[in-house]
Amino acid sequence: MIKVVGLTQHYGVRPVLRNINLDIHAGEVVALMGPNGMGKSTLLASIAGALAPQKGYVEIDGLRRRSSEEAELAIRRKVFYLPDHPWLPVQKTGREFLLAVGRLYSVEYDRLFDHIDRLLALFDLDEHGDAPISSYSTGQQKKISICSALVSDAPVLLLDEPFSGGLDPAALLALKRVMQRLAERNDITVLMTTPVPEIVQEIAERIAILRDGELVACDTIDGLRTMTSATGGLEDILAHFMHADTLANIDRYLERQPK
Repeated sequence: MIKVVGLTQHYGVRPVLRNINLDIHAGEVVALMGPNGMGKSTLLASIAGALAPQKGYVEIDGLRRRSSEEAELAIRRKVFYLPDHPWLPVQKTGREFLLAVGRLYSVEYDRLFDHIDRLLALFDLDEHGDAPISSYSTGQQKKISICSALVSDAPVLLLDEPFSGGLDPAALLALKRVMQRLAERNDITVLMTTPVPEIVQEIAERIAILRDGELVACDTIDGLRTMTSATGGLEDILAHFMHADTLANIDRYLERQPK
């Protein structure tokens, strides 16, 4: 469903992504992980078409991004991209916003009205659905942005840090359960970034790891465990890929601490 080939992305003279090759199959939920500043958001934005790579290309469902106006429009009908800090029409109500998103993705009205009501209730926004988004708290704005991704019914979801941004425990539980249900289906493909290993191991089928702008691994948790010979959970596995220097620094620090 998603194919990234030789993707290289620079900001000015600083390389952010180097020769990224990644295949994500239809129906997969894949988590993109790595230390801060390693290019996770840049890769997601490049796949979404918000950034044009300096080298390489992206294909969605066999169509190459930016190859033609027709191909790009066809891709946009299939893909919903949710940045970490999305723009929101703050003068509109939450319900008006979700209705506009649903119609943009050609969701039928009968399905759309019902889905909006259920999403607002799911994220405890039913009493705020007809209030302007400008009156929402930071957490409520995060909730309505997540609702906009789900209401689209898009077969490809690109979600940048969906579990961050001030979500309360009830919203985190609701989103986790929804993502688990999506993972059980074979018609929704999800690529998301998140720094939380506990959430990833409950949702993702594979984990792609970025370090220093390069894709160093993409495999199941069991596959990553075999690669690293780690015996612990996902946090220990990720430490071998992403935090080797941190582990050494921790050991050096603790050696000098009183016992």
